[in-house]
Order: sequence, then C-alpha cells, then structure tokens
Amino acid sequence: MLKKVLSYLIPIKIHTEKSSLSKCIEVTWANGELVLDSENTNYSYGSLQRVLRYGLKTIGFDKIVKMEHILILGVAGGSVIKTLVDEIKFGGQITGVEIDPDIIKIANQYFKLDEIQQLEIIIDDAFEFVLKTKNKYDLIIIDVFQDTTMPNFLYESYFTNRVCYLLKSKGFVLFNTMLLNKEDNLRNEKYIANFCTVNHNIKSIPRIEVHNELIVIEKKM
Repeated sequence: MLKKVLSYLIPIKIHTEKSSLSKCIEVTWANGELVLDSENTNYSYGSLQRVLRYGLKTIGFDKIVKMEHILILGVAGGSVIKTLVDEIKFGGQITGVEIDPDIIKIANQYFKLDEIQQLEIIIDDAFEFVLKTKNKYDLIIIDVFQDTTMPNFLYESYFTNRVCYLLKSKGFVLFNTMLLNKEDNLRNEKYIANFCTVNHNIKSIPRIEVHNELIVIEKKM
C-alpha cells in the first residue's frame, strides 16, 4: 500500500526481468496503479489501457457485451482483457495470443490474468495463429509490438485479408499502431488508402495519445 501511495509522487519499479523476445520487462507502480512496460514503451495498463478502452468505446460497449468470441493478438499484461471483463462485463469467450511466455508469467503473477475463467491464452506467433485458426470472431484486437517496433507483417495485405476473413458478420477489427516519426504516419495513411475490400469499412480514430493511432475495420455483412 505504501508503494502505491508513493507512486503518485514517483514511479516505483517492483520487478524487472530479462526476456529473449521482449528484452526487458518491468512492472512499476505509477500514479497508483501497476503498469507493465518494455524497455522503451508502455505494454499494458496506464496510457495503453486508456487508448484501447477508447477504441472499444468507439465501437460501442453495448455491441461488445453481446458478442460471443473475441480474439486478442498481443496480450502482454492483459489490460484490454480486464477492460472487457471488469468494465464492459463481457461474458463470452476470449482467446489471447502472445508470443512471449515470460510476459504471460508476469501477467499471471502481478495482474491475475490466470484467474479470468473465460480466457484462453495461446503461446504462439500472431501471424502463425491467424493462418491456422478455424474459428470466426466478433472482434479481433491487434496490439502487437516488440518494444517500440511493429512487425512488418501487420501491414501486409495477406495478413489484413486473413484477419478480415476471420470476422463474423458485422464484426470489428481494432488495430493499435505506434507512430514515432513522419514515416510511421505515412505508413498508416498508405495502409488506410490502399485498403481494398467491398465488404469492409476502415477508418482511423482521433488520437488521445500522440504516438498511438487506432484503426477500426468493420465488416458490413
């Protein structure tokens, strides 16, 4: 409790761990809440939870609570899962795909992810999982980062088309992107401009954090 109170004055790091995939993982008390960070950016809770919550609110909490199956590519500490379960009261199935088992170990220890009964965690590469899965989803959340880097496959048309194929009728994709420079902004503009399918709509959401832009894809039928 003391560390939580003191964290309103200064961040207090309580756990640091090296990971072969994520390099450095840190758990910190900051402004009265636990957050999960990589070496250079926020991975879960804190500002990232606010960004993804804003995206979910844009889609509509009332729509999400009626959904049956949600896929999350990139779990980290599971802050978006906590928003779905604790705030939105989503009662359906959640499948979380995370490539780094060390992060899931920390998420279970500090954020009690393993206590969420409707959640299935799969340790796998997001691209590989999307190719293999036979399921269809009402909502697919893409939140895949390696520190401050976004893997190139996220912007490839083959991956995008496959993700859209996995959507149920009137389903949504919520794609969280990081923009650190002019090139990143141009990358997103090109991605949206080149998106080509008559069965889906695409749009970006006005930013609430300078370096994060959310892109929403909606399946029409």
